[in-house]
Amino acid sequence: MQTNPLREGLEQERVPDASCLVIFGASGDLTQRKLIPGLYSLAHEGLLPQGQTIVGFARSETTDEQFRANMRKACDEHARVRPVDDAVWESFSRGLFYVAGDFGDQDAYVRLRTRLEEFDRTRGTGGRRLYYLAVPPDFFDDIACHLGAQGMVVDPEQKRDPYTRVIIEKPFGHDYASARELNQIAVSTFRERQVFRIDHYLGKETVQNLLVLRFANGLFEPFWNRQYIDHIQFTVAESIGVEKRGNYFDSAGITRDIIQNHLLQLVSLVAMEPPVAFEADAVRDEKVKVLRALRPIHDAVRGQYAEGSVLGEEAPAYRKEEKVRPDSRTETYAALKVFVDNWRWADVPFYIRAGKRLPKRVTDISIHFRPAPSQLFSRIGLKMNANVLAIRIQPDEGISLKFDSKLPGPNVRTAPVSMEFRYATSFGAEPPEAYERLLLETMLGDATLFARRDEIETAWAWLDPLLKEWEGGGEPEPYPAGTWGPEAADAMLEKDGRKWRRP
Repeated sequence: MQTNPLREGLEQERVPDASCLVIFGASGDLTQRKLIPGLYSLAHEGLLPQGQTIVGFARSETTDEQFRANMRKACDEHARVRPVDDAVWESFSRGLFYVAGDFGDQDAYVRLRTRLEEFDRTRGTGGRRLYYLAVPPDFFDDIACHLGAQGMVVDPEQKRDPYTRVIIEKPFGHDYASARELNQIAVSTFRERQVFRIDHYLGKETVQNLLVLRFANGLFEPFWNRQYIDHIQFTVAESIGVEKRGNYFDSAGITRDIIQNHLLQLVSLVAMEPPVAFEADAVRDEKVKVLRALRPIHDAVRGQYAEGSVLGEEAPAYRKEEKVRPDSRTETYAALKVFVDNWRWADVPFYIRAGKRLPKRVTDISIHFRPAPSQLFSRIGLKMNANVLAIRIQPDEGISLKFDSKLPGPNVRTAPVSMEFRYATSFGAEPPEAYERLLLETMLGDATLFARRDEIETAWAWLDPLLKEWEGGGEPEPYPAGTWGPEAADAMLEKDGRKWRRP
């Protein structure tokens, strides 16, 4: 059987040195649905070193054996590679341990330090530490202070190895002021280069492929500018409601939850200039330049879903969801018209939208090129369609290019057709989960796929005025669950002579 030539080199991944990964908040949903299943999948692919040690830290009283049993169940349900291989699990689970304690309890950190030092001797972890803060931001200060007080953080200015790194989950702040405060907490114990602010969108293969698509292909880069591109659309659609996150979502809204981090990361990757090197700071320097060039927001729409039907099932109105205030003005849909005021993108609109209770789950970027001059075909009554490059981030990751083609027959008639690339079919396997890639990159010390402090603060500074305006009054426009959002969002594009692409 012939091998797939597109898979050549996929097995040539770097394997990091063994370390101790401590997950604070190990009893939470993120650990069970993403982190441990992701780490198991890395082990299955041979990308975890012998001796890699994972320590769960949480309040609940649990033994090592109970923790392993709970994590086996989590992998059975959520791991990308299923069914779980018993031999791989046996080896992987020998590196799973648990320490019970309150995040503010000094004695718990003493117990944690003692166990980590034991693993350095017995499992060859060599003092290398990764701390994953899978906890709400309120606990960051306690955890960072206690880790520092117990001497569990190595200053990279004094030693390159063993290293200490900390992974911080979103939400990273509620606004500009809180983001700055959290950044200050982080760098009071850790150096900036030790801090890995995670955004799982940056771990998706299609998002990583944006840089390759743009800068490695002579077909695209010469046309990636205002001269050839009419506008760009970004869509993050979710068919679900707030599920069990009513308390959090009602205080955040879709703009904080999706646009401030995920969508602005996508905008910066699409709009950035070529970095001087494919290195963490070079890439992030260019992303920050895009964020700093964003024009203040003047066109924005917010909506909130009313009752309706999604995928054939009745859906309640947002205000009737569990743990949501009955008079809530929190937006479950937001659409913005954005401009990047630099030489490459002057006056090219970037339309971005995100919403819950939409017809389906999809994340999509579409590049709409300027139409070709139509004189040749307009004389015979043909209407030509603009070319569209669509990048599907989830689900069914891939890329398609739409262009016009002549229909068979004696008459000149045209229709739009697409050239398709899909990861699963082209490479013979589903791409790895985002958390797998990001956990591995942290172990390797590569921060390219993580947000830097100035990225976070610049994004919040740009978005804050709009959030304050919305919080100052007014009601979000209702839209029936199962539709593509409020009518005002369609009108925002229609007044420009455009319309949303249906992903």
